[in-house]
Amino acid sequence: MAKLSDLIISHPEVTSFKELEELVQHAGEAGEMFLEFDIKPDYRDTPKKWEWILEAAFTRGLSYG
Repeated sequence: MAKLSDLIISHPEVTSFKELEELVQHAGEAGEMFLEFDIKPDYRDTPKKWEWILEAAFTRGLSYG
């Protein structure tokens, strides 16, 4: 299981929601089965429906990016 907080903490170079979305896609491709939204991303460009966007990115992986 991938926790959103773990992904953010372990990748301090990620500074935008778009970069986080790509990181989540990588986690999905790497074989993680679940993504836990244990925190809200605190980026300036975080959209209101961020959970849906990250869930879709995790599910589709890099195949459609």
